[in-house]
This record gives sequence, C-alpha cells and structure tokens, in this order.
Amino acid sequence: MGFDEEDFLACCGSSKFAMEMASASPFNTLDHAITTARDIWFNKVDVKGWLEAFEAHPQIGKSPSPNHKSETFAQWSKGEQTTALATATGSSLLELSVWNAKYMQKFGFVFLICASGRSTSEILTELKKRYPNRPIVEFENAAQEQMKITELRLAKLFSTKAESASTHDQQPMALKKKAEEDRVSIIGAHLTAPSQETADKTSQISSRTRPPITTHVLDVSRGSPAVGMDVKLEMWMNEQSRPSFDKTDIGGWVMQGFSTTDKDGRSGQLMSIVDSVNPGIYRISFNTGNYCPGGFFPYVSLVFEIRETQKSEHFHVPLLFSPFSFTTYRGS
Repeated sequence: MGFDEEDFLACCGSSKFAMEMASASPFNTLDHAITTARDIWFNKVDVKGWLEAFEAHPQIGKSPSPNHKSETFAQWSKGEQTTALATATGSSLLELSVWNAKYMQKFGFVFLICASGRSTSEILTELKKRYPNRPIVEFENAAQEQMKITELRLAKLFSTKAESASTHDQQPMALKKKAEEDRVSIIGAHLTAPSQETADKTSQISSRTRPPITTHVLDVSRGSPAVGMDVKLEMWMNEQSRPSFDKTDIGGWVMQGFSTTDKDGRSGQLMSIVDSVNPGIYRISFNTGNYCPGGFFPYVSLVFEIRETQKSEHFHVPLLFSPFSFTTYRGS
C-alpha cells in the first residue's frame, strides 16, 4: 500500500520519520511497514526528530491542540485516551496534571506512554515509577513508547486504506471499534460536567469493570509474577481467509493493544472496556525472549476464537512460564 508524508505524520509527529517512510512506501504488508518504521525511528531519526515527535503529543488527560498539524493525529490521540478519560475522576485528573507538570519540568518533554487501553490509575502509577529515572534513561523510554504508539497507528492507517479501497459497504471490525472508541471518548471528556450531562452519559458507559480479554504471567521458575514482560493483543482482520497452521498469515493481524506486566504480573488493559467484544480470532503474544534472554522461547503466541454467542463473556488467558516450558488455560 502507498502512503504520503501526511499519512505518516498522523502516526508519528517527526517530519524526518514521515519523509523517510513516504520514501520507503509502498509496503506489501503491515509487518513490512512496521519493520521499516522501527529501523527509521531508531537508526535514522536524530534527537531533534525524537523531540519533535514527543512535542506533537498532548499531555495525558488533555485534548490535542485544535491547531495540530495533523487532524488525524489529533483524532487518534483522543481515541487512545478513551479508557483513561472513562476511568478518571476530578481528583485523579488533577493529580495527573500535577505529575505531568513535574515530569515536564524535570525532563523537558511531555510524559509519553502508549495509553491505549490503560486507566488513569495505571498511567499515574507508571508516571510516578518513571519519574525518578535519569534523563538519558527516560529519553529512551519515551522513544520506545513512541514506537508502540506508531505501530498501533500504522495498523489503523492500513485498516483505513483497506476500507477506502474496498468495493463493499461493510466496515471492517477495526473501524467499527474505532467509531465506538470515539463515542466513549466524548463521554469521558465530560466526566466532570454538570449532573444533567452525567445522567445522560451514565447509561452509555460499559457495565464491565475490566476489558473482555485480560492476562497475567507467572514465572514458575521463580515462583513469582513475571514483571516487565511485554504483551500485545492482535485481531485477525483478513475477511477473505482465516489464519491457518499450514498457511502464511502475514498481514492479517491488526494490533489491538500493547502493555508491559506490572509487579503482579498483570499486563494492564490491552483493549477498551466494552460490553460486547467483537467476535473473531485473536492472538495474544508474550515477549518471553526479552524477559528471559537465555531461555528456549523467543516469544510465545496464543491464538483463540471468540464466537458471536460468547461476545459478552470474559476471557482471561494467563501464562505459566519458565525458561524452557510454558502452560496456559482459559480463566474467567
């Protein structure tokens, strides 16, 4: 698929990144685009470009500037804060604002985190955890979080392009989910509004207290939670086929969320809190190779299907992991 610089500015606010990606376009698959993006971001974009990308983001809990250079960037940024806004209170938003200001004063750039699927309390916890870091460490952390955001947005970009090129009227599930997130975002932005507006939006907020799909990881070799393991959730979006054991499935998976396990081994919210999950095939992947470099598994992926009759159920997919074995099961 071919894209221009404006498309890639919606994914990352660095002009250098957008120019390099446009030059490398077109891409055969989403994976091809992500691999190229990682190479450009970490090997070709300089410090000035990183800071330019960081500056494009609003503080967590605040809306993007109406004069933002990319309307799509602002729209996606707002959608990615859906869960944070939907779980916020007046006091938590105030505390988040105070810590954002402290972070900015210490490091000179906005606190950056891949906020998709994360609650306000989770974001605050991570902000406070990272605040004591040395500037050089935190600069690298921000760059890594920017790459996570870029990957999610590249997936959205590919979905949007596929929809515009389609001759069918039916929207892909990814776009339907995006529209739903925008509606919830509008609700969340008015959490501190007068009581009449609060009454109007209460009926629209999900009755769930957690996302439909969750996970946590136990390191059985240590008998403790696996802390700091990267986890990502993807959904199969190729409407013409299904993933198969004996067929190549490159390009069909679309990122839904990315997180890192906390001190309890829980990954946080990998998707929004919604009453009904979209039926379909999902893949949850654990970066076991990075967590345990000397182990046998470079990563572990689990593929499962949620059917129409199960869309109101909760799917808990824990991983019991050691360097040379793993076990999983479905909880509730």
